[in-house]
Amino acid sequence: MSDRESGDEQLQGQSMNEYDRNSGIDGAGSSEFESGGQQQGEQELATKMLQIQSKRFYLDVKQNRRGRFIKVAEIGADGRRSQIFLALSTAAEFRDHLSTFSDFYSSLGPPNPENVPEDGKLKSEMMIKDNRRYYLDLKENSRGRFLRVSQTITRGGPRSQIAIPAQGMIEFRDALTDLLEEFGTDDGGFKGELPEGRHMRVENKNFYFDIGQNNRGIYMRISEVKTNFRTAITIPEKSWVRFRDIFTDYVDKMREAGDKSSGGGGGTTGADATGSSSSK
Repeated sequence: MSDRESGDEQLQGQSMNEYDRNSGIDGAGSSEFESGGQQQGEQELATKMLQIQSKRFYLDVKQNRRGRFIKVAEIGADGRRSQIFLALSTAAEFRDHLSTFSDFYSSLGPPNPENVPEDGKLKSEMMIKDNRRYYLDLKENSRGRFLRVSQTITRGGPRSQIAIPAQGMIEFRDALTDLLEEFGTDDGGFKGELPEGRHMRVENKNFYFDIGQNNRGIYMRISEVKTNFRTAITIPEKSWVRFRDIFTDYVDKMREAGDKSSGGGGGTTGADATGSSSSK
């Protein structure tokens, strides 16, 4: 985005599930948190709407298995939509930065077209949360002063951003404060004890089942280990039931096929032999 662009000239076409695709749900989650609509098990807990100059901002507090977060959506005068996602702890940090940026903005005095920084930036800060970075830039151009908030994923992917007119930073901060006072700054999510890993040997192969958790949520890693060979797949916790159903269906079909091939005598198939291997 060039420095000529103001808060009304945002990136277009940001996918509604951008956060989820890059951060994991993101594992977070869906993430990171959404997936193009109401996710199964996701709740909307509260919402606030702000009208700042020609823009509308929606602050939605949501909750899913990964925890609570705030979706901030900006609707421009032309109807274009931009959005970012903030964990509650990040929203609290952002609220504090809004106070600092507002104080700095108040100390600037009237804009001076002859004394604008070459890149338009008047003040900048950065926030880091897990694999996400947020860049806060108070900028000035021919249309005025505004705070641009950009969200990026460290592993790549498109950047999403919103722009808050500088005159509205206090109003935005107060709206965030109201939500945080009601819902706190704890991101929530699963805090119980995860199951222990398990091991199974089949012929000359070893299979390891390990349960883990990261910023994207809970997952199962299944590793196949042979001499000088190792491969693994990672299955998000939200998909376990579906994987189980598919395996169960195949086991049932192979058992039926085995019964028919043995004339209904209940013969043991290769699949049954594999399934009977001991596990620890």
